[in-house]
Amino acid sequence: MTTEEQRDQPVILTIAGFDPSGGAGIIADVKTFVGFDCTPTAAITSLTFQNSEGVFGAIHESAESLRAQILPIVQEFRIAAIKTGMLPKREMVLEVARLIREMNLPAPVVDPVWRSTSGYELIEADVMDVLMVELMPLARVITPNITEAEKLTNLRIEDEAGMRAAASNLREQGARAVLIKGGHLEQRSEVGDQRSALGSSEGSDQAIDVLDDEGNVTVFRGEWIDTPPVRGTGCMLSSAIAACLGKGVKLKDSVGLAKQFVADAIRYSQEMGPESVIL
Repeated sequence: MTTEEQRDQPVILTIAGFDPSGGAGIIADVKTFVGFDCTPTAAITSLTFQNSEGVFGAIHESAESLRAQILPIVQEFRIAAIKTGMLPKREMVLEVARLIREMNLPAPVVDPVWRSTSGYELIEADVMDVLMVELMPLARVITPNITEAEKLTNLRIEDEAGMRAAASNLREQGARAVLIKGGHLEQRSEVGDQRSALGSSEGSDQAIDVLDDEGNVTVFRGEWIDTPPVRGTGCMLSSAIAACLGKGVKLKDSVGLAKQFVADAIRYSQEMGPESVIL
């Protein structure tokens, strides 16, 4: 690729946690951006200690250090799209929202990360509340899985109708668009990140996700791929949506392309061990 071609690539910013094993978080985001011929930039919110077997701890950045990472990036580059992932502290959410407003940055894709599938709490107790009030209204789309959507809405989601109701509830709370990733409908113990990214209920051969974009509801139905769990698919899905939006693709089409990207990753992946991933 020539330097001129690189200059023409959309610049996408991920603001998320760092997984040193490369299965999730910023590394997964960067690989996804490159896969869509975008230029990746990144700001780290937390250094996690994890591998395919679990999350063993984390050291979080401060709001000041996060701002110090982001400012030089947005001052040099025209940011085409933003994806946020793990925002572990209340002040981080406030800082990201402040920067988006101050710098007139693109409406982000917000993945409301809560905990790892191994049960490790990735955020402080009051983060979700401030995320709902400060960041969700700025988002182009938020991408909760079933467990996250239940936490955000206090609704029990057991089927497609429940997914639609949760998406509508989140829009009533201020979200412009909501993508409910339809996994964990039967697998309540969160046994598969690929289920959260592609959507399926036990015994079904379909993958189902529900997009509510300003009241226009689209149900994505695709092939359920029966493979061992694949780490990082939730990260890939939200970052793929951001990459497509950064290239000027409409949200509905961006979700479809992102789902296909993740499906291909699952289809051709190899089992790497017990799953533990930042969703």
